[in-house]
Amino acid sequence: MIPIHATYVSPEANVEIEKVLRSTFLSEGSIVRSFEQQLESELMLKNCVTVNSGTSALHLALVLAGVKEGDEVILPAQTFVATGLVIVQQKALPVFADIDYKTGNLDVESIRQKITPKTKAIIPVHWGGYPCDMDEIIKLSKEYNIIVIEDAAHALGALYKGRAIGSLSDYTCFSFQAIKHLTTGDGGAVCTPAEKYRVALAQRWFGIDRSLSNMSDVGERTYNLHELGYKYHLNDYSAALGIANLRGLKDRLKRRIEIAELYRRELAKFDGITLYNYKDDRQSAYWLFGLHVKRRIQFIHSMKAKGIVTSVVHQRIDRNTVFGGLRKDLVNQEAFDQTQINIPIHDQIDMEKAMYIVEAINAGW
Repeated sequence: MIPIHATYVSPEANVEIEKVLRSTFLSEGSIVRSFEQQLESELMLKNCVTVNSGTSALHLALVLAGVKEGDEVILPAQTFVATGLVIVQQKALPVFADIDYKTGNLDVESIRQKITPKTKAIIPVHWGGYPCDMDEIIKLSKEYNIIVIEDAAHALGALYKGRAIGSLSDYTCFSFQAIKHLTTGDGGAVCTPAEKYRVALAQRWFGIDRSLSNMSDVGERTYNLHELGYKYHLNDYSAALGIANLRGLKDRLKRRIEIAELYRRELAKFDGITLYNYKDDRQSAYWLFGLHVKRRIQFIHSMKAKGIVTSVVHQRIDRNTVFGGLRKDLVNQEAFDQTQINIPIHDQIDMEKAMYIVEAINAGW
């Protein structure tokens, strides 16, 4: 069976992890900082602060952005529940804007329609790894003095007009969960404005700035907390896995792009399939390869019978009561939910498997 997701672990991971184990220093230390520096240099990320999950990254970004009770945060319903839960965690209100049916990403005009005097932030989600219309979103944010927090859980390594996702807006949040492009077992990172970088480092560890907190004579760090902090830091054990897995990431991303190009070239010929509309000015990280199909349930069953797992991965999150229930005005989201599906694209997919998937689809459903 060809799975919809797969976990990549570098052959060099054992070596890096063994170094940490032999040191017996397993918490946040020099390996975490080295991992952050390599993420910045290899992937052009700015002011990268690693944390213990993508959800922690999103929540920390909201905290740093000053989102508080009574504020509104605009987001798509086409995402995982974590994107909405962190807003609720801050006692702010999730406001769902519609998406573009042809990409799954936020529709800029729908964002504009949802803005009110209480709007504090926008969270664009780069669905499947394909970058949102960031120029238009950033322009809109400046017009209304709104903070942009990108949910780039799917988009590590993606490019927008030649610039890396993670270098464009106020905050960008990544996930290093087990089945992402790059895994630390579980983990994440938030890219911050320069003036918030030191604050983020402190906030991820209870609010204590280690660089300013020396050990006292009685054996405890000296500090005086003035605000809430969190236990969100990554540890050296996880960072060592991340460092190993970062090696060769660009080559693995390149192979995904080649497979995606094969899919787009071949699947464009088939009736019953509508490919997403991808622009030439940006490069998807292709965590997912999505498309719209007619008779979706039949498609899913047909692919399964041929040994291929397909999945919607996530459907609209506003159906959850915690977010206030289903919105009636998200017309494109409703249509997207009815026809979207993803076929396998990950580190275990080679050209031979990709062609098998194409031929299985070509055989009909």
